[in-house]
Amino acid sequence: MSQYFEVHPDNPQPRLLKQAVALLARGGVLAVPTDSSYALVCHLDDKAAADQLRRIRQVDDKHHLTLLCRDLSELANYARVDNSQYRLLKLATPGPYTFILEASKEVPRRVSHPSRKTIGLRVPDHNTLLALLDLHNGALLATTLIAPGETEPLNDAHAIRDRFEHELAGVLDAGACALEPTTVVDLTPMGAGGEPEIVRVGRGPLAPLGL
Repeated sequence: MSQYFEVHPDNPQPRLLKQAVALLARGGVLAVPTDSSYALVCHLDDKAAADQLRRIRQVDDKHHLTLLCRDLSELANYARVDNSQYRLLKLATPGPYTFILEASKEVPRRVSHPSRKTIGLRVPDHNTLLALLDLHNGALLATTLIAPGETEPLNDAHAIRDRFEHELAGVLDAGACALEPTTVVDLTPMGAGGEPEIVRVGRGPLAPLGL
């Protein structure tokens, strides 16, 4: 049965977050709140945990997973970013955007897109999640928590625990969050002089990006 951590949305208790980080270190998959919707997260370097994350979502290796990073400097460790891409990233972070970029050697090949060698990256604007990332001291592998066969993400922590209590190591409850996934923008065409491509319009507005 998954552990349940009820934390203050503005000042999450470090003691509870440390317990959640310990579950990640032991290979657990957690449900956590973000600035868009709840997400599934696990340790980047744990193959079994990444496989479990995909099983819960029922997606294959062609589904883009995302790395949640604390800031732009950490994001740049996991992606090849040129000056034009960096300027656009700076406009949108932190915030409810996911950017598709060419993965660096720091990203295990098994979690990047198998043919494109790309990865989704984002810097969330959510106190609890940023505090969790800080205690974890690194990026987390993530995917939006959309139940198999459904199209809308889940945002109620109690319902998530009831539905996935045997598949998740823990649920981090910082209150309900949005019911809209991130806006996804593919920045890889910019590396060849092209324009960014909108993959999905979600919670993040396009106007601040000039798109």
